[in-house]
Amino acid sequence: MLLLPVAFFVIFKYGPMYGVLIAFKDFNLFQGISKSPWIGLDTFRAVFKMQDFYTALKNTFMLNFLDLIVSFPAPILLAIMLNELRIAWFKKISQTVLYLPHFISWIIIGGIVYQVFSTNTGIINHMLAGLGIDPIPFLSNKYYWLLTYLGTGVWQSAGWGTIIYLAALTGISKELYEAAEVDGAGRLKRIWHITIPGIKPTIIVLLILKLGEMVQIGFDRPFVIGNVQVREFSEVLSTFVYKMGMQSGEYSVATAVGFFQAVVGLVFILTSNYISKKTTDQGII
Repeated sequence: MLLLPVAFFVIFKYGPMYGVLIAFKDFNLFQGISKSPWIGLDTFRAVFKMQDFYTALKNTFMLNFLDLIVSFPAPILLAIMLNELRIAWFKKISQTVLYLPHFISWIIIGGIVYQVFSTNTGIINHMLAGLGIDPIPFLSNKYYWLLTYLGTGVWQSAGWGTIIYLAALTGISKELYEAAEVDGAGRLKRIWHITIPGIKPTIIVLLILKLGEMVQIGFDRPFVIGNVQVREFSEVLSTFVYKMGMQSGEYSVATAVGFFQAVVGLVFILTSNYISKKTTDQGII
């Protein structure tokens, strides 16, 4: 039973690590990794002199930080709301509907976003025009784009993120709720004093993992929703790596940036885990 998962990690996770050598070589596609000449840290020095790299790094931190503030609490609140539902069939239908956006490709979501929020042809701006209101540049103004980006992320991920929290909620003893109700605690007090403390370890573990991804950001979401007009916010490390590696052929630079992301991500996750252990005695390592 372990053969397939172990083979997956060996082939697709550990095997490609050999390619990290490209970051320390003047990589030539025809010479291959082994025969390309070593150049030490020259590629990293070149990367750290690029203004576009710092723009992408700043945007990556900004979008991930705002996502942490907006998107991280969303599945927690949603799971608590679903847990409070007493009509079983309505609860199941709600869960199914909320899960669906997770299975939609970001390419399709990008098309939906343009159909709904486009300045000239979007449904919302058509409705606003019918009311005599000026169109809102959801996708062409960087600040409106940022709100659209964050809102779309919540819509796509919140429902799926509730699964872990709902599983954690099932581990809370029903006797605690019954005892609190007997003592006169209302629904909000039961949520605050029983539900939230009951899923606190799960929240901390997921928060640590999320902090470890502060330098990592998916490629498809900013690439599909972004455009030239909002490049000041939409250019992130993943799109920077794509442009350097696939469009410019600078494979050493792209690999160096990817290696930088991995190292900084490791530092973030170890630091957040250390702080969590010192303050709450809970961690993942």
